[in-house]
Amino acid sequence: MSQPDAQRNAPPPLARRLAEKVCAFKPSDLTPLAIERARTAIIDTLGVTLAGVEEECVRVLLRTPGVATAPGRSLIVGTTRRSSALEAALVNGTASHALDYDDFSSDLGGHQSVPVTAPLFALAEERGLSGERLLAAYVIGVEVMIRIARGVNFHHYDKGWHPTSTLGTFAAAAASAHALGLDVQRTATALALAASMASGLKANFGTMTKPFHVGHCARNGLLAALMAEQGFEARHGVFEHRQGWLDVYNGPGTYDVEHMFAAWAAPLEVEAKGIALKQFPCCGSTHPAIAMMLKLAREERITAADAANIEILAHARRLPHTDNPDPRTPLGAKFSIQYATARALLSGTPRLRHFEGEAAMDPDVRRLLSVTSARAHPDMPVDGEEQWGAEVIVTLKDGRKVSRRVNQMVGRGGDDPMSTEEMWEKFRDCAERAIPEAAISPLFEKLQAIETVADMREITRLMEGRGGADPAAGLPGRAEATAARAAIRVGAGE
Repeated sequence: MSQPDAQRNAPPPLARRLAEKVCAFKPSDLTPLAIERARTAIIDTLGVTLAGVEEECVRVLLRTPGVATAPGRSLIVGTTRRSSALEAALVNGTASHALDYDDFSSDLGGHQSVPVTAPLFALAEERGLSGERLLAAYVIGVEVMIRIARGVNFHHYDKGWHPTSTLGTFAAAAASAHALGLDVQRTATALALAASMASGLKANFGTMTKPFHVGHCARNGLLAALMAEQGFEARHGVFEHRQGWLDVYNGPGTYDVEHMFAAWAAPLEVEAKGIALKQFPCCGSTHPAIAMMLKLAREERITAADAANIEILAHARRLPHTDNPDPRTPLGAKFSIQYATARALLSGTPRLRHFEGEAAMDPDVRRLLSVTSARAHPDMPVDGEEQWGAEVIVTLKDGRKVSRRVNQMVGRGGDDPMSTEEMWEKFRDCAERAIPEAAISPLFEKLQAIETVADMREITRLMEGRGGADPAAGLPGRAEATAARAAIRVGAGE
């Protein structure tokens, strides 16, 4: 075959193939299940964003000269400040991952909603987008992100890249391009631009930089789409070039482009069982044990006072980062399977307040920790297909032993979704930290019918903070926010 013939028969550049999929997707392609899953994910993401606004990483970001000072219509959620869509995406994206309480995908090896939600809401305010259009853009953004992950993982993840950020940049670009109504040419350009802006190293986990990765990729993806809209240029073959994204970020022989497109959107990635929400504000590896303790306490009608001994038998892969029998800090508590499980017996469903301040030193929980142990479950194979299991055994003071076990629980999703009541409890716990109490229920109700909203500004105005904070100084601290919430409740006669 001659070189011209080979060129004619070669597949289009990856950026263009992805762009064709993005542009072909229409709101009418949303299945009822996809709408339900996308709606749930957005509600969850906005809740954890409101909770994350007062975290120190966001406060520092807002104090940084030049951040969120550009004029614009887009809200820095939980505040009264508005800025450009780009700056709102940066700050809100950082806030959305500040507590690591957002949803995740086992196929991605990261968090799929936060890179997409922040830029879309910022853009929706500037352009007056409808809820249906935003939902469609969210779904196709997640599709692009996880599809690329299917082609490059888990080598990409193991190499040290943070997929939430590196692949999230493409998701943000694709979602923003779809929301803007860009054609195939400009959408491919946005994705090609994103390839030069994708970044995020796992070496920075455990610092403020991890949530900043999300703000950074959200802003970069949106910027790529906005630049493409204006006619900026980029090489559409940037992925497969010998010095392009695939060979530089992964390496030759470590990816499969065709795997990205196999059975595209059949089903949509948002419908996958591997996508899950975090019901509890702590490390996901502790969740199976927490869930079993809650189930045990509810069904056996036991309390912390009844427990003489607690044994946690978790899958071996859940323990290296959570076997912490003596946590003394909020972060230590989040990564202690002993604390999280004991707290569930003592206080019921763990909430944000149980991982703040001096909660880990509560005398009642310290007593439980003294009789709590954790070890690998002998009947859960290390390299088996199910690696998210746990069994909790409680020896009661009367000598009886009661237990509950789950073999596989990757967060809440798939066949085990959170109920509306559980969603509401988490959302309220998060939102009350940043917005007036009177706005929380209307906001939740609006989001439950987001696909019917004609202009997303109907929703974003409900995410405004209470006011009174000096924007130049960042946001009020946790103590001030807690006092404000208490004052509101007293004033309302609660």
